[in-house]
Amino acid sequence: MEDQALVELAYAMLEKSYCPYSHFPVGAALLCADGSVFTGCNVENAAYGSAICAERTALVKAVSEGHRDDFVTLAVVGNSEDYCWPCGACRQMLNEFAPHLRLLVGNRAHDVYETTLDTLLPHGFGPKNLN
Repeated sequence: MEDQALVELAYAMLEKSYCPYSHFPVGAALLCADGSVFTGCNVENAAYGSAICAERTALVKAVSEGHRDDFVTLAVVGNSEDYCWPCGACRQMLNEFAPHLRLLVGNRAHDVYETTLDTLLPHGFGPKNLN
């Protein structure tokens, strides 16, 4: 899948976001090596700690369908002037499965910045640390 198509899937998820508290919709699309794509949006909750980010929604959907170690690229977009960077909790969850994951991070203007998870989370704690 081309990067632009993956990013557009993430932008499409903004409409499905449930964010009545923050009013900050986020969409994500996670590409696997076999071409499978899992999308997600943020889902907030009146008990704020129970909310889930778009990135983790896509990741959990992928894991629940049997994907574990084949994540290639994650597109994360928001409706703000700045790029929509994954939060710390999302970085940690993604690190569990794909510490070198390629990230495409977008903003309201549909500008996209490319980076990697290990750039955003250097020296991340993961399964290798438990050996």
